[in-house]
Amino acid sequence: MVDTGPRARTYKIGQAAKLLDVKPFVLRFWESEFKDILIPVRTPAGQRAYTEGNVATVREIKRLLYDEGLTIDGARKRLAVGPASAAPAEVPAAARPAPPPPAPVPDRAVTLAEVARELKAIRDLLD
Repeated sequence: MVDTGPRARTYKIGQAAKLLDVKPFVLRFWESEFKDILIPVRTPAGQRAYTEGNVATVREIKRLLYDEGLTIDGARKRLAVGPASAAPAEVPAAARPAPPPPAPVPDRAVTLAEVARELKAIRDLLD
């Protein structure tokens, strides 16, 4: 293990590969394919050092590629969106738009008899 800080735990590429059960060349390839999210730190000697965060990222990449059968492009898209992309997130009630106010109630209720009279008047006009 390479220590780059008081609490930093890092692994050399061979150690990380063994921990993740992949070959070192696979890690280097995934670094080139997932440039934005898989960036190991470099030691002063220039060696790759994988942090715990890098190891977790590689585990997720491996799961997406090997277990879910995604392509590299598919895994890249899934990781760009985040883990919640598999299922749509529930929108909290506070974030939902307020329902429209109820329609205003007319001051006077129209009776069926009044409607019938108006319809008869319209029918008489059309005849």
